[in-house]
Amino acid sequence: MYENKKLGFLFVLPFLIGVLGFKLFPFVMSFALSFTQYDFINPPQYIGLENYQELAQKDPLFRQSLSVTLLFVVLGVPLRVGFALFMAHVLNFKLRGINFFRSAYYLPSILGGSIAAAIMWRFIFSQNGLVNIVMAKLGMQPIAWLADEHYALWTVVLLFTWQFGSAMVIFLAALQNVPTSLYEAAEIDGASKTQQFFRITVPLITPVIFFNLIMQMVHAFQEFNGPYMITEGGPLHSTYVLSLYIYDQSFKYFNLGYGSALSWVLFALVASLSAISFFTSKYWVFYSGEKERK
Repeated sequence: MYENKKLGFLFVLPFLIGVLGFKLFPFVMSFALSFTQYDFINPPQYIGLENYQELAQKDPLFRQSLSVTLLFVVLGVPLRVGFALFMAHVLNFKLRGINFFRSAYYLPSILGGSIAAAIMWRFIFSQNGLVNIVMAKLGMQPIAWLADEHYALWTVVLLFTWQFGSAMVIFLAALQNVPTSLYEAAEIDGASKTQQFFRITVPLITPVIFFNLIMQMVHAFQEFNGPYMITEGGPLHSTYVLSLYIYDQSFKYFNLGYGSALSWVLFALVASLSAISFFTSKYWVFYSGEKERK
């Protein structure tokens, strides 16, 4: 028995080394460095709460990047989750060749976060890109998607929405577990397809909706590739999300202490919104088999 335990420990040892060395240690070190001034060359100098005071009182770029990040999350997460649910509902029908379409719609989630896909997106929405070519053919005026601060963020949001495949697969699995007997009973009672969707389907998959909302919200707050590769944070910092600001402070200006403080502010924001989401979920998330709420 003891030998089996040692063998099991050896199997999980690479995972433990990875978690401790690449997750837990950087996590703790970033918190310690957030109270220092550190430039990768000189030893860290303890400065207390100065980094946090500066970003809260003296850094307008932090407020700009924070507002852009919040706007990106508010726009991107509902669009991505809503579109994923819609496509999962469509792909849940038993049609000929449906497996091909399921694979095709899942493919963007594999490629969407890559550098190559972001570069492709940049060419599509460039001044002479595919979108403006189609608009010109339709007699519409081309739009400077990447050079106009009113449209630049929308291009990044669309790329984020395009990566709906992973959420779609989870929704599809949940939809296939809804008992068909409920739909049959609803049809007998004269309920339309729309009524069946909102009165039967949505309440039964609220745990999955909640899960996808949390996962996509966390992902949206950490979005980096799209804003960096498509617009580089411009124009006029209209797509300068907080992850870009953290990257610039840490690895462009070698101000790792300040970058660590920004990272912990982002972590606190995500943790707070997640906690609020879990608290409010008891009012709209319904788990099968749970006791009647008082």
